[in-house]
Amino acid sequence: MSSSDISPGQAIPSTPEDVPGGRKSASSHILGTGAGMIQSFKPINNFQQHVCTWAIFSHDMKRQIETHHYCSRLNEDFLQCLVYDTDRADGRLIGVEYIISERLFLGLPDEEKKLWHSHFYEIKNGLWVNPGVPEIVQKLELKQLANTYGKFWCTWQFDRGDRLPLGPPALMMSPQAQAPGQIRPELIKERDEKYHISTSEKAESRKDIQGPELIHPLSDLWKTTGKGWAVDLKEVDMILRAGTPLADMDRNTNVDTTEDSKGDESRL
Repeated sequence: MSSSDISPGQAIPSTPEDVPGGRKSASSHILGTGAGMIQSFKPINNFQQHVCTWAIFSHDMKRQIETHHYCSRLNEDFLQCLVYDTDRADGRLIGVEYIISERLFLGLPDEEKKLWHSHFYEIKNGLWVNPGVPEIVQKLELKQLANTYGKFWCTWQFDRGDRLPLGPPALMMSPQAQAPGQIRPELIKERDEKYHISTSEKAESRKDIQGPELIHPLSDLWKTTGKGWAVDLKEVDMILRAGTPLADMDRNTNVDTTEDSKGDESRL
């Protein structure tokens, strides 16, 4: 599989139970428990925020998946998120998202800006939630996050039936007000019932959240171009040292070896 845009066809989404492999052994449990007692997990322990929202495949915006972001804030302008398909204990790591402030986003090259999406709409309209956290507490963070931009790479397209992470990563987009960025009502209803929340009530409570004066036109690029992104793999020569491709190094090595051999013969 060389491209991220392989169509899922009529595939049934895979589940954590579909992942091939044997049951955890007793030794695996013992090692995991022991390691957890003596090792440091400082980077992991810093992931302290759980966000549930949706993401849409850039190359096929009919495909919408519920995502669970576990976020770590490195500073006031940058968050990094591990993205799972569920908040269950057996959730699969399906990608990573980097979230940056508007200030950092505006400093990116224009070609880079095209890979990022805005968060204002999904936050303002109650799609972005922190399950279990009171809305009044959530809003303290959401007022700042409303101006951010994200770049999300999905590494496991489970919705097309993949039982393992296959192929290159796929770039993801965020929910928006216009089609095809609108999240299907049945997905919202299912999420609301699961967490006993009301997305519409959250949207009402967030009317006072202010977004950027203008969402940058190079983000969410599909809205103005109708185009998405797909990743393809291509074979290239390996670079091993000083910028020299491996194929050239092999040729140079062969020449050098021949010359050394002639020199050795002359000394005999």
